[in-house]
Amino acid sequence: MRAICNSPAHPFENTLLAILSGVTLTAAFPPGPLSLLAWVALVPLLFSIRNASAKSAFRLGCLAGLVHYLTLIYWIVVVLGHYGNLNIFLSLLALFLLSGYLSLYIGAFSLLTISVRQSRLKLLLLPTFWVALEYLRSYLLTGFPWCLLGYTQHKALPVIQIADVFGVYGVSFFIVLVNTFLFDALSQWKHSRLWPKWETILTLVIAGSLLTYGYVTLSRDTTGEVGSPRLRAAIVQANIDQSLKWDPSYQDKTLNTYEKLTRLASATFHPELIIWPETAVPFFFQDHHRFSRRVLALSRETGEALVFGAPAYERQKGMTRYYNRAYLLNPRVGPGADTAPVSVSRYDKVHLVPFGEYVPLKGLFPFLDKLVQAAGDFAPGKDPEPLSMNGRSLGVLICFEAIFPQLARDLVNKGAAVLINLTNDAWFGKSSAPYQHLSMAVFRCVETRRPMIRAANTGFSAFISPSGKIMSRSDLFSEAVLYGAVATNNKDLTFYTRYGDLFALVLTALSILKTAQAW
Repeated sequence: MRAICNSPAHPFENTLLAILSGVTLTAAFPPGPLSLLAWVALVPLLFSIRNASAKSAFRLGCLAGLVHYLTLIYWIVVVLGHYGNLNIFLSLLALFLLSGYLSLYIGAFSLLTISVRQSRLKLLLLPTFWVALEYLRSYLLTGFPWCLLGYTQHKALPVIQIADVFGVYGVSFFIVLVNTFLFDALSQWKHSRLWPKWETILTLVIAGSLLTYGYVTLSRDTTGEVGSPRLRAAIVQANIDQSLKWDPSYQDKTLNTYEKLTRLASATFHPELIIWPETAVPFFFQDHHRFSRRVLALSRETGEALVFGAPAYERQKGMTRYYNRAYLLNPRVGPGADTAPVSVSRYDKVHLVPFGEYVPLKGLFPFLDKLVQAAGDFAPGKDPEPLSMNGRSLGVLICFEAIFPQLARDLVNKGAAVLINLTNDAWFGKSSAPYQHLSMAVFRCVETRRPMIRAANTGFSAFISPSGKIMSRSDLFSEAVLYGAVATNNKDLTFYTRYGDLFALVLTALSILKTAQAW
């Protein structure tokens, strides 16, 4: 600590401090139990740039960011190499390119930090800059808001309740504010043996307000859970190996597994709704071949609604467009149900995964074409609409869409009472990515005060409450059937659902004004 507080001028020591920040940032994210590190992770970086020039500060910030993202999203090599069939060198190149791009945001944060290092408002300006950069990262180049800083606290329920007002950005703001306070306090104590007074008071007031809001929110029934109508649902996690999933000779075995587990869920729990994961059926359900007829017959047999994912296509003017689709089958119950038509509704994935489900700028990246094992690139669906099941409105998010708050907001604003996330995290292998993906889904529940039912092919399947508590969760890479009952009568819209990222937008505007003034 003494070395840090002395703010070493030696470039090597500053480099080590930047690297330390990068490693600590990653350690704060799942799957590890070290989320508390987020509250101090930026302190070494702030000391490394305290007396730095603009060029050095930007370089040190980029270094911290590069170390952070290389260790955070290393699983991209697994996705591209093992499942995308790219050689190791091209997979590593893709990892370095994406990590290098993301590191620019932390480099920009460092550059903005030194522009206000003499300001008495630094305690508020640094978290403002951080949130603005996170917000920009969420939208630029189609957006990649993977593992924003606030997501480190997904298990700290009292801390994250403010997301129903400020979104995940509110949690990120508070984390950076605490980091800034600790940096200032250590710096001032070293030089004058004094503790920063107004900064301490402001930090304590904000912390007290945040935690009071969190505990009060958790202590009262703000979501209509107590004594409310419930939707009984079961999740089927079939654990289908990604390398075998699209093998035509394996289709029959895949469907057998889903049928077996679905009948088990139906007989054991008698749910109203059964949910399979993203692309659970590895064939075109719309073609009505024998596999499609088996799925329809299964829904009639159980008498329960079924949501599942499947690839789909549409032919227009000699062209074929492919979609990542979710179907809802709603069978008729009662006399004649065995032969009655099954109501079918659908949702096509709107926000596709770049370089996974489509390839932007194909001319520049020909080696990344068709990383998914499907007959061509996917096309985005139209505006998302909830699916209706017996008077209940279900908002479906497919895989990657769960990390975009706007999509969940749109569905809830259109009446969705329950969020359903279908995903296939088998792509990630046995890496940290499934843990990270689940942590981000938690915030969609808090922001909208809606429960989520999450069905994953290989895990993690889960039931998540409107407060963000993971009520039950499957294991990775195992067959599983989960059962839960979620409230469906909450009609209230949170501030965040109504107004979205107003907080982040205001901070972005303030950052632009301050940057223009400083430079």
